[in-house]
Amino acid sequence: MPAFNSSADIKELCRELKENTIVRPEMYDKYHVKRGLRNSDGTGVVAGITSICNVHGYVLNEGEVEPIPGQLIYRGYSIADIVENVENEDRYGYEEVVFLLLFGRLPASDELQSFSAYISGHRELPPDFVEDMILKAPSMNIMNKLARSVLALYSYDDDCEVKSLENEMKTAISLIARLPVIMANAYQVKRRAFDNQSMIMHPIRDYENTAQCILSLLRPDREYTKDEAQMLDRLLMLQAEHGGGNNSTFTCRVLTSSGTDPYSAYSSAICSLKGPRHGGANKQVIDMLDNFKENIKNWEDEGEVADYMRRTIRKETNDGSGLIYGMGHAVYTISDPRAVILKKKAFELAKGKEIEAEFRLLETVERLTPEVFREVKGSSKTMCANVDMYSGLVYRMLGIPDELFTPLFAVARIAGWSAHRMEEILTSSRIIRPAYKAIAKEKEYVKLADR
Repeated sequence: MPAFNSSADIKELCRELKENTIVRPEMYDKYHVKRGLRNSDGTGVVAGITSICNVHGYVLNEGEVEPIPGQLIYRGYSIADIVENVENEDRYGYEEVVFLLLFGRLPASDELQSFSAYISGHRELPPDFVEDMILKAPSMNIMNKLARSVLALYSYDDDCEVKSLENEMKTAISLIARLPVIMANAYQVKRRAFDNQSMIMHPIRDYENTAQCILSLLRPDREYTKDEAQMLDRLLMLQAEHGGGNNSTFTCRVLTSSGTDPYSAYSSAICSLKGPRHGGANKQVIDMLDNFKENIKNWEDEGEVADYMRRTIRKETNDGSGLIYGMGHAVYTISDPRAVILKKKAFELAKGKEIEAEFRLLETVERLTPEVFREVKGSSKTMCANVDMYSGLVYRMLGIPDELFTPLFAVARIAGWSAHRMEEILTSSRIIRPAYKAIAKEKEYVKLADR
């Protein structure tokens, strides 16, 4: 009998697997199963209660979904108000958002100063960690290295299985502080191992906040302007949290409900965020933009842009998915407040620079997408730009490499994951376990000799 090792063997078995596993779409309707934990109108199935964040994009009027301008509310405070006040005071806001999410209230001035200093002073990784966990095992994808590194930190923590709330908080804050450093180191090692480029690793400056630290570690000369650091700070604020139902946060809460350690829970959230249907979407927007730039001769000609978009929706161009990346959201309908804030700030920074033309092309795509979708698909669904529409281009404007777009999302979102893990620990005593409808028919076992 030939050994089982050929590609043909696996290909044939995978063909059989499809036949034995496929679930026809009509089966979900037959058994009233809500695919993706989504209701028939696209809204999410309510699976829990949270006091951390409210993502609001519609109201139910007489049983029908009525779109409203999107709202993102952290612990009762509108993100628009938080950003506006931080900007009016000409300061940084990410550390304040972290404090708010973790502890449930806004910090006083001295508390914020002390908390920010604590984070900045706890970025150092354990001795030999970079060499053993990052240098010796480079990763092509930085998200995988983030997840592995977070999981590996368990082995460097003498209190890794201590279940007290205080120890949980200490672990969470240490990861919020260290994730930017892990990301920067993993990127430099990736450059050397896979891109044949120089690896530059700077020492940590304990006086830099999170946004400053990121730019300082990534840039060879460590130089950045205040406007650049504050632009990145705003993006971190906007991406710090987005409710308990998003895929990565729900993943974190699912693992937390099992009683596992924090490193396992946070690592799983990073793995979830890596997916292109979740945190990887900002990179897809940039790839789509590059495709549009290459194939649309006159970016100012709305007719030419719309024509190429029609072809894209018909799966004739770009990656063949038929999607306009950066458009549409599971909750927001009329507007995504994060996209509104980011777009305004991005245009201020891009105005008069070469990259302004790319922002205007994206703005045209944003404006035309609902109309083109109605024309090609016959869809009348209210559709708005989400935060991914502009976040990738902001990163590029700041000189941040494309492969760090999603890792930076994780660096910001670790704050929200931490808050939701604490809430799951404090308020829930049940393991999260949804049910699946089994449709396989019973079969009589066939003895090995008779097969």
